[in-house]
Amino acid sequence: MGEILFSVTAKDCDWSYTRGTGKGGQKKNKTSSAVHCMHRPSGAHGYAEETRSQAKNRQIAFEKMATSKKFKDWHRMEVFKRTGQEALVDAYVKKEIDSPRTKIEMKQDGKWVPYVEPIVGGTAHDD
Repeated sequence: MGEILFSVTAKDCDWSYTRGTGKGGQKKNKTSSAVHCMHRPSGAHGYAEETRSQAKNRQIAFEKMATSKKFKDWHRMEVFKRTGQEALVDAYVKKEIDSPRTKIEMKQDGKWVPYVEPIVGGTAHDD
């Protein structure tokens, strides 16, 4: 079995509590049972108001955060960093950016236009 590289716990998250919306009766309308979980290192979020129990909604919000695409992407990169494979990721990203399939654009005056690399160390002159 492999070694544990790191763990993610509730202490890695910021938590906020609000009153839930919708059906649920008087208890749901008067207690702050809805939960928002934000994982600080990745910026991934999870929100739950499914139950009238704050504790249960905390579990659900944490699970939603941990199964989000943003968290999974962060987790994958963190594993690469901690196992010394970050160079493989850098090489893959460079290959994909340099690929003829990749189109790089920027938004200019509300429209997407091809990105042109700025000239460094000098100015462009029209003759």
